[in-house]
Amino acid sequence: MPIYEYHCKDCGKNFECLIIGNDTPKCSNCSSANAARLMSACGFLSKSGSGETVSVSAGASSCSGCSATSCAGCGH
Repeated sequence: MPIYEYHCKDCGKNFECLIIGNDTPKCSNCSSANAARLMSACGFLSKSGSGETVSVSAGASSCSGCSATSCAGCGH
């Protein structure tokens, strides 16, 4: 069951919501159903057969104000 990220168009807050079937997401701050789904950054680690980390991908940094293109580059 996927967890999606949303932006509430009424109060301006971003929130995550577990969606089952045709559920409608409701803002965790104001309970509004007026929300837009956000594009989420997908992160993963790729390991070699010896267990060494080969690559790290985050699509976009999840740190606010961070200019790194992956979380491996910023140290957070």
